[in-house]
Amino acid sequence: MSQMQKDLFENYADNIIEESKGSREQGLEIPLAERMRPAKLEDFVGQEHLLGKDKPLRRLLEAGQVPSCILYGPPGSGKTTLVRAMASVTGRKLFEINAVTAKVAQLRDVVDTARNLKRSTGKSAIVFIDEIYHFNKQQQNALLPSVERGDLILVGTTTENPYFEINKTLLSRAIVFELKPLAPGDIEHILFRALRDKEKGLGMFDVVVDEQAVTFISRAAGGDARQALLRLESVVLASVASGKKRVTLEDVVQLAPKSLQIYDKSSDKHYDIISAFIKSMRGSDPDAAVYWLARMVAGGEDIRFIARRMLIFAAEDVGLANPFALVLAEAAASAVDHVGLPEARIILSECAIYLACAEKSNSSYKAIDSALNAIEKGEIQEVPLHLKSHGEGYVYPHDDPRHWVPQKYMTVPKRFYFPGNVGHEWNISKRLQKLWKRYSNKNDNDRN
Repeated sequence: MSQMQKDLFENYADNIIEESKGSREQGLEIPLAERMRPAKLEDFVGQEHLLGKDKPLRRLLEAGQVPSCILYGPPGSGKTTLVRAMASVTGRKLFEINAVTAKVAQLRDVVDTARNLKRSTGKSAIVFIDEIYHFNKQQQNALLPSVERGDLILVGTTTENPYFEINKTLLSRAIVFELKPLAPGDIEHILFRALRDKEKGLGMFDVVVDEQAVTFISRAAGGDARQALLRLESVVLASVASGKKRVTLEDVVQLAPKSLQIYDKSSDKHYDIISAFIKSMRGSDPDAAVYWLARMVAGGEDIRFIARRMLIFAAEDVGLANPFALVLAEAAASAVDHVGLPEARIILSECAIYLACAEKSNSSYKAIDSALNAIEKGEIQEVPLHLKSHGEGYVYPHDDPRHWVPQKYMTVPKRFYFPGNVGHEWNISKRLQKLWKRYSNKNDNDRN
């Protein structure tokens, strides 16, 4: 190992691992979330689906193994803490790189250092790349050979969907572990631990924090432990500065930002509210639909995301019962993109109310899934000779006064589409019954 690589090793491994220990001497200048970051796996809170007893990832770590992986989850869910715990539990050196500031040359130096370390010790180091989705294709490709050979263990973290943001060739060499927003109970546990800790936490202060205040912070943080610890630390320090010995619920409410109390796009509430919005429209309740829409708009949800979900709903749930719904949803999506907030709220409201009030049918959705299921089961039909591009015997329907002729369009006719009996689809159903015998009996898949 060259002197330059030894220096890099010191910078990226030992110094980084010891950084939090040294920084604690600076006391309150280090945020509470950093001071309270657990170093041991047994102190890690949450993510039971990954780290619970007998879960595969926990068994791997306890056996000293770390797979190359991507930790995908919202802010404050424990991604960085888990990476450092991985290194601690398995006794591996840890190199930390921030994808926002790292250069390709710097990345290659770290890769070379990790390779030489593997040769000298026989043990692969962990190269931790925070927010790896910021790496461009060239930077991601620089990692491929070393990950492939096992010269290093790549652990990346990201708040963005890795299946969209990360190079597919790199992703194929890693396991994606999804971290979930922390439950309020998990955050409460973390907050109370910080309040009890007299060395790194807030136990050094002679301040009592009401349980109601802790509960409120836990619920308002949107699954983000870092945000919760920041709020707790801020309200305690504010009380200390004013000479108060007790922190109440009122103190916390005055400090908490309104936007986070309403809606948090990175928490489970994001999924719960969009689910309530969709189900209210599906249930034909325009009042509930516009309420949940308002919750999203007030919380700062991406209006294009809302418009996209209504486009999907128009096709999936309204469907052919009212084909105009999809046209309206597309027009609304375009208008929202052109107009923006605050006026876009009116467009979204009009579309949501229309979709909620429209007659419903999911027959198109069920038809395509039924056809795909048949193909997955091996029902692969040959194209009938008369339908092939150079086939013979095809009859042109428009030559017939009815603009329709009885001929086969599948080698073995099979029924996938079952029209509903409401709205425009009732007319479709009646016409198909006149044209095809199989539509006169919903259970008959074998006749024309």
